[in-house]
Amino acid sequence: MPVREALHPVAVSVVLCLSLPLPLLLSPLAAKTRPTPALEPGYAAALAAADHFLQAWQSGDVENGMVLLSSHAKETATTEVVEKFFSNSGSSAYEIGRGKLWKRGRYEFPVILVGNSKNHARRRFCSIVMVDTGRNEWAVDKLP
Repeated sequence: MPVREALHPVAVSVVLCLSLPLPLLLSPLAAKTRPTPALEPGYAAALAAADHFLQAWQSGDVENGMVLLSSHAKETATTEVVEKFFSNSGSSAYEIGRGKLWKRGRYEFPVILVGNSKNHARRRFCSIVMVDTGRNEWAVDKLP
């Protein structure tokens, strides 16, 4: 009885790849994929701070939300505006999109705020601007 040797799975995939026509290997889809650009050092911290602020909004926690505001945001937004922003958060959710570096130490994140209004969800498209206040600590510089 002849002895058959099993091919290793990697060897099988190499053989299959080599047997494909060259145009399939160099398809237009492969050419269109771009490498993901490296993230700037403060991106993750800015995104985390934006998420913490929106979590405070979602739970209606004005105190923790106020702590995350920059001095500029506190000067421009009155206490009434901030309290109104946090009070409209009943049965709410949010989505944060990919942020964009405006300049060093400043990011803008697109945000969708979702709230219930008369038995249907209402979406509000806006953005949140985060600023580095020093030592990689981030604060909301512009309310959504």
